[in-house]
Parts: sequence; structure tokens; C-alpha cells
Amino acid sequence: MEQSDKKIGIIYTASAYFLWGFLPIYWKLIQEVSAGEILAHRIIWSFLFMVVIILVMRKGKSFIKECKLIIRNKRNLIGITLASIMISINWLTYIWAVNSDHVIQASLGYYINPLVSILLGIIVLKETLTRRQLVSFILAGIGVVYLTFSYGVFPWVSLLLAFSFGFYGLLKKMVDVNAMFGLTIETMIVTPLALIYVPLFTENTFVQGDLTSNTNLLLIGAGVATAVPLLLFASGAKKIPLSMIGFLQYIAPTIMLILGVFVYHEAFSASHLVSFMLIWIALVIYMGSAYRRPSKRQRKSV
Repeated sequence: MEQSDKKIGIIYTASAYFLWGFLPIYWKLIQEVSAGEILAHRIIWSFLFMVVIILVMRKGKSFIKECKLIIRNKRNLIGITLASIMISINWLTYIWAVNSDHVIQASLGYYINPLVSILLGIIVLKETLTRRQLVSFILAGIGVVYLTFSYGVFPWVSLLLAFSFGFYGLLKKMVDVNAMFGLTIETMIVTPLALIYVPLFTENTFVQGDLTSNTNLLLIGAGVATAVPLLLFASGAKKIPLSMIGFLQYIAPTIMLILGVFVYHEAFSASHLVSFMLIWIALVIYMGSAYRRPSKRQRKSV
């Protein structure tokens, strides 16, 4: 039974990362809509979709109870509000990057993200840094610096994606909330801003023309495209080891990189190759440290 659960967990988690990897194709289908407007609809429809899921699963009372607990705890309220801001910045940057032909930079950002998460853990949570992790940071840093100076463009898109998602992960770790309820509350917090933004600051693509037009349906579907992989991940991650999640998470940026180079024909220079190779080596070293067996001395102390 345990082995069966593990297989299901791998399937669910891998499916989530595959969906995230192919997500640029979805945003490309509505690239005529501004990134801000897509983000606003993504937030609104994600919130509505999650509310429907909660009602169908008959977890409305539990959700309301969770909301009350968060409101009463000032620390958690601030934490989840900041988390909603961080994920909104991440979503906006990602949508803009894809529709502005920066899929490769987006891919680089999600390759860097695990290292950023470790760095934030060290600085904020006072976690210890191993030698291998230190080498990983140095190599990844060299890769980013090399790309900046040789290619002549600072990879701000990659770093903004990596750090916004890194801070989001950190805040989520500090505020322990059920994944389903967490996404609902996060989108609920920023939905009022999205509802104000759409009619006042956009061309309001959604209202123009037929309600069932392809663009309108795709904007509505943005909520489903956001929620489904997250729910798959939340279900799968509980059934498999953290080290397995660490391995599977590179599926998404790898698919993005392939799409950027071979489907959308973005420029991939020698400078990009050198930078990616340095970061790939850094990630291999990082993964090696995660899988490394404890020494005899460490095993005896356990």
C-alpha cells in the first residue's frame, strides 16, 4: 500500500510540474491581452474556482474556520498577505516574460529558485550551509554574473521570478496553511484589487464581443490552469519524500527551456549555454548534498 501511494504521489507531483512546464503555451494563446489584465483574471477566476472546489468537497465550514484563525493571528495574517503579494508579482513577471519572448529567462529563474530558497532559509531561518551548498551558490552566482557581462543584459526577469517565488515559499513555510485553503485565501486577498484593476486600467478584453469568445474562455480558464497543478502538487507531495520533490521540480524549467529554444526560437547564445551549464552543475552538486548519506558519526548520534 505504501509503495502504491508513493507511485501515485510521483504521478501527481510529476503531472503538476509537467503542466507548469507547458503553461507558456497557454499564455501565448492570449498574448494579445496585457500581462496585467491576464494576471487580474487569473486571480479572480482562480479564487472562484477554488471556492467551487471547496463547496463541492463540503469544506466550507473548515475554510471559514481557517480564515477566522488567520484573522485572529496577526503574524499569520501579515504572512499570508505578503505571500499573496509575492505570488502575484511572480505570476505577473512570468506572464509578461512568456508573452514578451523571454521564456528562456523564465526557465533560468526556476532553475535558480531552489538555490534562492536555501539562501533565504540560511538568512531568515538560520539554517546551516554545507560545503556543497556553498559551492552551488558560488557556481550559480558565477553563471548569473557571466550572463550579465557577456550577454550585456542583466537577467532581472530570472532573478525576480526566483526571489519572488523563494520569498513566497518562505512565507508559506512560516504560515502553516492547508494548500487548498492557502491558495483560496491568497487569491481572495488580492481579488478586490483585481476587480478594481480590470474595468479601470485595462482595455477590458473580457467584456468586448462575445462572452464565449476564445479569449474570454481562455481568461476564465486561467483560474483552472492555475489551480489544477497546485492541487495535484499538494496531493502528490504528501506521498513522496522531499528529496524526490527536489528532483521532480526541474521538469518544469527544462520543458520551458525546450519550448523557448525549439518552439519559440528565442536566442540561445554561447553565453546562455555557459551560464546554464554552470547552474546545472550547481544543481547537480546541490542534489548530491541532498542525497548524501550521513557519516558514521552522524548515524551513531541519532
